[in-house]
Amino acid sequence: MTDYRKTDEAVAALSPEQYRVTQENGTERPGTGALLHNKAPGIYVDIVSGEPLFASTDKYESGCGWPSFTRPIANVAELRDTSHGMIRTEVRSAHGDSHLGHVFDDGPRERGGLRYCINSASLRFVPRAEMEAQGYGAWLDEVRSPD
Repeated sequence: MTDYRKTDEAVAALSPEQYRVTQENGTERPGTGALLHNKAPGIYVDIVSGEPLFASTDKYESGCGWPSFTRPIANVAELRDTSHGMIRTEVRSAHGDSHLGHVFDDGPRERGGLRYCINSASLRFVPRAEMEAQGYGAWLDEVRSPD
């Protein structure tokens, strides 16, 4: 079992935007995230801890301006968020405690009805072809092979 956790070194390596999003509960501007339009097969992991979070198989275009997923592939923490005069459910990585985004109940009904609206700045993409070499081989079944 890999030890996914936040380290001082990992936090120090974050860009200012990654730090603001993951450590200060920030939100990147809609439509600006580097992974928003990524359609390659692979998994998305926490930029801080490296823990697996989402698979490309579950990514879809929601039109909200942030990468959207129908489900996580591993445990994430979901917390009540009452900031900004709204009641929302915040999503954080279970081991790294990084702020990832929020989950809403307006996702595709045929895929469970959830929309995990996630900041690109909180994620690192691992292409399917590199998953085994980077220690994510156990998650290969979560990612459909390209057609």
